[in-house]
Amino acid sequence: MRLAKYFKVLTITGPRQSGKTTLCKKIFPQYDYINLEDETTRAELELNRKSFLEKHLAGLIIDEVQNMPEIFSAVQVVVDENPNAHFVLTGSNNFLLMQKITQSLAGRTALLTLLPFSCKELTEQDKSVSVFEMMFRGFYPAVWADSIPPQDAYRQYFSTYIQRDIQQVMNIRHLSEFRKFVIMCASRVGTEFNAQSMCSELGVSIPTIQEWMNVLEASYIAFRLPPFYRNINKRLVKTPKIYFYDVGMVCYLLGIKSAEQVESHPLRGQIFENMVISEFLKKQYNLGLDNNLFFYRDKGQHEVDIVQEDGLNLYAYEIKLSPQIHPDFYKNLRYFRSLFPDVTLLTQVINTGKENNNDTEIGHINYLKI
Repeated sequence: MRLAKYFKVLTITGPRQSGKTTLCKKIFPQYDYINLEDETTRAELELNRKSFLEKHLAGLIIDEVQNMPEIFSAVQVVVDENPNAHFVLTGSNNFLLMQKITQSLAGRTALLTLLPFSCKELTEQDKSVSVFEMMFRGFYPAVWADSIPPQDAYRQYFSTYIQRDIQQVMNIRHLSEFRKFVIMCASRVGTEFNAQSMCSELGVSIPTIQEWMNVLEASYIAFRLPPFYRNINKRLVKTPKIYFYDVGMVCYLLGIKSAEQVESHPLRGQIFENMVISEFLKKQYNLGLDNNLFFYRDKGQHEVDIVQEDGLNLYAYEIKLSPQIHPDFYKNLRYFRSLFPDVTLLTQVINTGKENNNDTEIGHINYLKI
């Protein structure tokens, strides 16, 4: 791994069960491994954390590191005293990890994010899998590698998340209302995040809604896509949109029970849009890069689904759940290019057609250049 040449510590964060452990063991097969979910391991470390770490200077993978926050300070001391020490930390709670990294490992660790499988990874294994099947099953390894029915996998994942994971982030008192909030977010996927509307329906305050959304982001359930704006004479909407890191979770929360139901569901277009945006995120994170995605909408209701910013340069994408390309798909992209003619390097429609499939980066989803 490129960053391992420059940093003594790598921190890999991402959703629970996204494949962090498998990836670490594959990339660093010579490293020792411990899992801090194990009480015996934690008890051994409690005796003398520094001494334990010094026995593994050649390389140690520490899994689910958020279960022992004290380990971060010990890692800091050991890597400062031992120039050849190497550690890989993994965790599924970004809020706690970032707190401890800021306190103890700032400047000493490279932070990476691993999301579940990509469309490209799945279609390389099975080129016959349909877009609607991917939308229904989602991208968690257990659903594909272990053939766990999606409804069972996501039911258990969500139940565990509600009962345990969010309590590590924040002590949420009204779990039933929080559950309703997550389902409400799924029903509004691809739309603007309106805290006022949500608090009215759930009977909680706006600060509570904002706090709950922060919890969803910290635990890799959902995220907010910010609007794009530069110094132009347009009044742009500054409210972000809601998306989920995995569309299989969206389908579960919406009560969808098959790929056929996805195909006829009223929100199928938004679910597909969510899947594509997640694919862009995965590509960024897999390259060790930051999220650089936005959406564009102005007061005149001109909207572009994805604006990707690369320095001063822009790339704009329209997402359509359609195997065919229609002239109307180009309208907003052309408008966007007219606003930023010198820096917009590419405008494309992403659809479900299979032409030129060998050139695509994400399986059966095509990039058709204007």
